[in-house]
Amino acid sequence: MFHGGKIPAGCFVRYVIDYFTGVIPAPSLLNRTEPTPQTQMGDAPSESSAAAAPPSVPQHARAALIASFGPELTLTDSHPVVQPSALKPGQCLIKIDYAGVCHSDVHIIEGGWGPVDFPRVAGHEGMGRVVAIGANTVGSPVAVGDRVGIKWLATTCLNCEMCRTGNEPCCAIAKTMGHGYQVDGCYADYQVSYVDYVTPIPAELDSAAATPLLCAGVTIYKALKESNPKVGNWVAIPGAGGGLGHLGIQYAVAMGLRVIAIDTGEAKRDLCLALGAEKWIDFKESKDLVQDIQAAADGLGPHSAVIAASNPGPLDQAVHYIRPKGTIVAVGLPSGPVKMTVGVYTLIAKCITIVGSAVGSRQDAIEALALAARGKVKCQLVVRPFEQVNSCLSELSAQTVAGRIVLKM
Repeated sequence: MFHGGKIPAGCFVRYVIDYFTGVIPAPSLLNRTEPTPQTQMGDAPSESSAAAAPPSVPQHARAALIASFGPELTLTDSHPVVQPSALKPGQCLIKIDYAGVCHSDVHIIEGGWGPVDFPRVAGHEGMGRVVAIGANTVGSPVAVGDRVGIKWLATTCLNCEMCRTGNEPCCAIAKTMGHGYQVDGCYADYQVSYVDYVTPIPAELDSAAATPLLCAGVTIYKALKESNPKVGNWVAIPGAGGGLGHLGIQYAVAMGLRVIAIDTGEAKRDLCLALGAEKWIDFKESKDLVQDIQAAADGLGPHSAVIAASNPGPLDQAVHYIRPKGTIVAVGLPSGPVKMTVGVYTLIAKCITIVGSAVGSRQDAIEALALAARGKVKCQLVVRPFEQVNSCLSELSAQTVAGRIVLKM
């Protein structure tokens, strides 16, 4: 995707492959200047029409900013919008239509995950359409007008060992590219993203319903893939009634797993059972949670546990109720430093595998969306106006939300 003769560090291999396979044009064309980016709903403008068709992108628009750590965001209608002419090769400008509200947003906004450069546009779960692509971008997999999703990661290097093996979240660059954390997110009318990393949305999916799948969906789907799933096996999902958990039930059922849903409250119980969980355990009503979970899975305990809850208790409990040779997957991120307490003797004697799983790769996102497009997964959500973002975050912090909240921009 790079023109002008200079190849960024780490991209030489990709450049050579693209050059000799014809993706990058001949050297005489590499120095050709294409100053006008693609804009709005058409193809790249011709030289004769470029001057007559400036992009209709406003200079300023709405955004919800982390101006300081605390429970609320600062709303503004005068946030600067990056103009199409300022986009770098490989970048694109997205007009955001919907943005999901995630518990990770609460952790970031309140300072639980450490420093943030203020002001920062919050949000990392977005849905919209491409309105511009940076000049000199070569081989873009998306076009102006395409409906695309924005995930936690803005981009990765796509060249390192981690990226080549489908472990993009472990790329060194990924540690600095979290939307709404290290780079501006999708709680705004317009967002800059990367053509190689936005996710095309299947036509069968409604935009609002697909939005939570871009973070919660792909994250819990990847975690289940890491749990050594086998048809007919039991999986316990602590936090089953939340944003990740209720999607996890459906993905697990689609994989042929039997689900033990662990959460609290009648609303979450009804939701989990309706989505396909075979067993329900209310952790507040249980007098012996470990024993109850083991009893629900043939008296031996589940074959795996995917911890969607964001507090440390369920991780420690899983070590005791998991079946021998079982797998525990930690995926729900807590706020601040949290330690898991594991008895080494128990770990060895039961031959337990403990796995960490963070979001997912581009391929994981495609697979997660494909299952939803086939009707296997449906997000339970409520759509709220963008202006209610702070009240939505408050509800999420109080853990009173069953399913997911999506903001209509």
